[in-house]
Amino acid sequence: MKSYLDFKLEKILLIGLFLVLGIINVNATIIPACLFQDHMVLQQGQLVPVWGTANPDEQVIVSIGKQVQSTLTGKDGKWRVNLAPLTSGGPFEMTLKGENTVILKDIYVGEVWLCSGQSNMDMTVAREDRYWAGVINEKEEIAAANYPQIRVFDTDFTPKDEPQTSVNGKWERISPETVGHLSATAYFFARDLYNKYKVPIGLITTAYGASTAEAWISQPAIEAQGDLIFLIDNYIRKKAAYNPGYEELQKLRDDMEKWKVDAAKAKAEGKDEVRAPKNRDPRVDQHNPCVLYNGMVAPLIPYAIRGAIWYQGESNGNTAGIYDKIMETLINDWRTRWGQGEFPFLYVQLANHQQLITDPVKDDPMVQVRNAQLKNLSVANTGMVVAIDNADPNDPGNIHPKNKQEIGKRLALIARAKVYGESIPYSGPIYSYMLLNGNKVKLSFDHADGGLLTKGDKLTGFAIAGADRKFVHAQAIIEGNNVIVSSSEVENPVAVRYGWAKNPPVNLFNKAGLPASPFRTDSW
Repeated sequence: MKSYLDFKLEKILLIGLFLVLGIINVNATIIPACLFQDHMVLQQGQLVPVWGTANPDEQVIVSIGKQVQSTLTGKDGKWRVNLAPLTSGGPFEMTLKGENTVILKDIYVGEVWLCSGQSNMDMTVAREDRYWAGVINEKEEIAAANYPQIRVFDTDFTPKDEPQTSVNGKWERISPETVGHLSATAYFFARDLYNKYKVPIGLITTAYGASTAEAWISQPAIEAQGDLIFLIDNYIRKKAAYNPGYEELQKLRDDMEKWKVDAAKAKAEGKDEVRAPKNRDPRVDQHNPCVLYNGMVAPLIPYAIRGAIWYQGESNGNTAGIYDKIMETLINDWRTRWGQGEFPFLYVQLANHQQLITDPVKDDPMVQVRNAQLKNLSVANTGMVVAIDNADPNDPGNIHPKNKQEIGKRLALIARAKVYGESIPYSGPIYSYMLLNGNKVKLSFDHADGGLLTKGDKLTGFAIAGADRKFVHAQAIIEGNNVIVSSSEVENPVAVRYGWAKNPPVNLFNKAGLPASPFRTDSW
């Protein structure tokens, strides 16, 4: 994992490279926004904002194909045009003309998706120098990754205390040489869509390990939610308390220099990644609110996108009880700022983790986050991948499950159904309502899709309770699209829970092979 100071050095080197390649011309007046580069993918079928800077009151002409748009810059030198909806295809060239001319090449038009979250989104296809990364069948996946019309813009880790207008990154075409260091979840999602529709796919990946959801939200959006203001207040206190002296800063610099040597040696010897020294500055801590929005989301707005995919939640244990509120705020914030309406927001529910738990129910922050994610399906135009079966079978303690192929596939199923209009099953069973009948409870599900089934001899993972709120293991049987739950220990049941543990023994699926989400019928 690269440190903040190391990224600052890389930024200087990257700018130098851009100067050599002519991507940035310091004598130029027109400078396009950071996403507008060679090899980019533009969104088809909707307005496409193109923006950047130039001299004040300068005319800027943007052309692509037969389309030409022009505007005058403001007094601050900023400019923006909206291209009329484009049709998929390519390659195209885009010309930006004012007092100078910038030509962007090898541009395709297709479907663009924003991909964000924490380490399970940031997790790369190959292990490379990240000991926790790498998917199953890594070598085979890399060798087969020949998809030049899937392009990825991967942002650098850039936490900031104020919103930025630019972030480092470059568009890369998917190949065996590039796919290893790119997001596995995003790639497998795009691969499935490309193989289905044969349309160019653009991925904008902006993700970082151990980040909280609130780190990706703008400060005004958090402040507008009274029950979330404490997140900002805590951050302000941390900044006020941080007052490093010369000795601490010098030690950090020395530690960074030593780390660079040790990290390079470990990489050369094929050893695990050496962790970078901890920088105590709260402004570069991915757990703090707004810092990743400021540096890694704000610069991307309002690049035209079809929608967003999201994989995060493990770092929000401390705020699990309000995680649904945090995520609803994030979704609404992004939609408002992009100005593209209620674009699709597809996300992954947390997978099972650590050793199998055989208690009827066992509460845990991860369980509460899963339940909050289930609640977020009430937000318009969202979709949720259930991943309660996706832990590594040989290493359930790995918080980064290696079967990202299945996660990408399930995200793509939701997109195919809810975004692109295919009539296909796309979700596992989702609890709908219950009916009480003596000592039995009848559970009804949405997305039964051809009927319910169990993987195994009998259904497991169900617990039942009476008015005393004491849950016991329940017997459960499938009747069509329903599950009948009971226990000889509970004469008058009032509540049922399913999969209510960090790693529960669950096996309810629909006939499309998609697992049921954990749920509770009570609100205790």
